[in-house]
Amino acid sequence: MFRPSAILITASLLLQGCTTLQRLSEVGSPPRMTQPSDPTKEAGWRPVSLPMPRQEQAPSTSNSLWRPGSHAFFSDPRAAQVGDIITVIVNTTDNAVLNNGTTATRTGAQAVGVSALYGLVKASSANGSSASANAVNANTAGSNVGVANITRNEAIQLRVAAVITQVLPNGNLALVGRQEMRVNSELRELALSGVIRPQDIMSDNTVLHDRMAEARISYGGRGQLTDVQTARWGQQIIDIVSPF
Repeated sequence: MFRPSAILITASLLLQGCTTLQRLSEVGSPPRMTQPSDPTKEAGWRPVSLPMPRQEQAPSTSNSLWRPGSHAFFSDPRAAQVGDIITVIVNTTDNAVLNNGTTATRTGAQAVGVSALYGLVKASSANGSSASANAVNANTAGSNVGVANITRNEAIQLRVAAVITQVLPNGNLALVGRQEMRVNSELRELALSGVIRPQDIMSDNTVLHDRMAEARISYGGRGQLTDVQTARWGQQIIDIVSPF
């Protein structure tokens, strides 16, 4: 018969899965980098689907030097096709301070009675006692005070090369970028994806992150320093399932 503690430990190990095994296999050595791969071949990758304008027939240009869709008469060095590389500049500085305070006070009083209490008042008075016409009295009082403070200060400045994975029907470009950098026993990971317009690509083949639609940017890491700063998996499970 399994004890509750044994069941909890077994469930925790199953939740950790491959991550725990990978961390155990890296004991005594720095984190291993992942091999470069095609992002469109990964299990979690999905083609981008967005509302598209109606396609229009391109005019005939049999006797013209101008090619429809070209930005100039000469070749354009900026990324435009699947597989092309474009540099995304992530430069964000966010500061937010929120202060909320609420105070609520409520007081109520209720009294319910029947005149003469169907003759019981007179009868009780005759017996030498008195009865009140107010059969029920109720008083309520409530008070609620809430205070919340949020302070956030974030600054991230990064540059990462991304690969175009799709050219959408309206000409917009879907891209995916990943970068790994290992310093001693700590592996820093940067991943981003989103959709950009060709018009927002600058002459040096770069684009700002705030020009990306459906942007997903993740910056973190794993290694010895991250392990020290991360709560143990047992504590994480207790924090999730504990009702107190």
